[in-house]
Order: sequence, then C-alpha cells, then structure tokens
Amino acid sequence: MDLSTIIAELKTEREKIGRAIAALIESAGVSGSGATRKAARKRQGGITPAGRRRLSLVMKRRWAERRAKKLPAKTAAPKRRGQLTPAGRKRLSEAMKKRWAERKAKAS
Repeated sequence: MDLSTIIAELKTEREKIGRAIAALIESAGVSGSGATRKAARKRQGGITPAGRRRLSLVMKRRWAERRAKKLPAKTAAPKRRGQLTPAGRKRLSEAMKKRWAERKAKAS
C-alpha cells in the first residue's frame, strides 16, 4: 500500500470521527464551543500565587531553622578582618613619619 493512500484514508476517518463527536455533543444539548474548549484547555503547569506564597513561607522557615542550627549564639566580639589594630596603626604612622623625615632631610 502506498503511503499517500494510507494518509488519505486516515484523514477521512478523522473527519468521520469529528462529525460523530459533533453529532453527540449536539444531541446531548451541550454547546459545542464550550465543551471543546474545556476539553482542549489543559493545565500548563506552574504554580498558583497562593501556592507560591505557601512555598515561600515554608522555605523561609526551613532556612531560618538551618541558620539557627549552624550558627551558635556568639558572646565574644566578632573577629575584625582586614583592619588595622590601634597598635598597628600607631606603628605604621611612626614608620611613615620616619620615612617622610628621611626624604625631607635628603631633599634639603
């Protein structure tokens, strides 16, 4: 059998089935457009705004619990990183003053 004849036969069968469905809908007293629209409309997935809000609250609670477990309450002052201590600042200041004095003496 030729492929084009198979396709043609399938198309005619599709048309017959379409007419039969239309006749059944008409005899049932249901408007055709509404019934087919409901059947054709499928949920596309995703999440509703209410579901998104619930999920957000659940995730916030989960992360808060995780942070509470991970970080114990600290009583000591936090470490200072990348900053000079007062003693270090004083040493640096004295070294710079000494360097400037040497340059000034050299330039004179």
